[in-house]
Amino acid sequence: MKKIQRKTLLYKSGVEGAAYSLNHVEGCTHGCLYPCYAYLMKKRFGKFKDYKDWREPRVVENSLELLEKELGKLKGRIESVYMCFATDLFMYKQKEIIGLSLEIIKRLNKEGIKVVTISKGIYSSGLTDKKIFGADNEYGSTVVSLSEEFRKKYEPFSASVNDRIKSLKKLHDAGLKTWVIMEPYPTPNIIKQDISEILEKISFIDEVFFGRMNYSKLVTDYKGYKSFYNYNVLKVMDFCGKKGIKCHIKTGTLDKNQLNLDYLNYPPAFKKIADKLSA
Repeated sequence: MKKIQRKTLLYKSGVEGAAYSLNHVEGCTHGCLYPCYAYLMKKRFGKFKDYKDWREPRVVENSLELLEKELGKLKGRIESVYMCFATDLFMYKQKEIIGLSLEIIKRLNKEGIKVVTISKGIYSSGLTDKKIFGADNEYGSTVVSLSEEFRKKYEPFSASVNDRIKSLKKLHDAGLKTWVIMEPYPTPNIIKQDISEILEKISFIDEVFFGRMNYSKLVTDYKGYKSFYNYNVLKVMDFCGKKGIKCHIKTGTLDKNQLNLDYLNYPPAFKKIADKLSA
């Protein structure tokens, strides 16, 4: 695997709820084809030539050295670190990357810093050892469809969705906080599915983020895509409310004008949610 050196590792993300982040790898073998925002940005700024180049990750070989140095400088100023915005820390079947990721999490936890993760890979069962890893870490997975056909087309080299959910459930059963990001959620012209089935499958989680699919003409070509996303927002919020799951709707997913136009078509429970959203 290719190696690179960096001058810095930790950075302020500017994202609400994730003050600090790090990317100890550049590129990602998963090769998601939604398209992937991280890939688009890295390619735009000349970091990667093309998709093939993106799928050949480069490990920041001095990650642990940088982390040690930066933790000393920032001691007492970091409460949590998000891993990762521009790569996947548990890249499927990439032992070297997974091993480095675990070492980084361990080091951050030793400093009393909570780690929040997101992955389309498989979580290591070692994370359940609370003597080594923090008990307040939060582990997330991306789940936008239960279909393996969809996964193979849009997330071709990631772990199967079923395996992702299973590994997340093991962490949940060990008393760890788990969450799911349902973004980028596809429109019916991409795949016909019932979001309720996905929600039932992940009903053990503590938190869910729901968001539309962006950067795809297929979405805007779908007649009534605004109504579609609004209705699914209401479905997700209704489900989460009943199950006691924290719910977040990503910016740009809900269209309030369309919500008012469709209001009379909603069942009573959804109207109550729509009233709150429109307030």
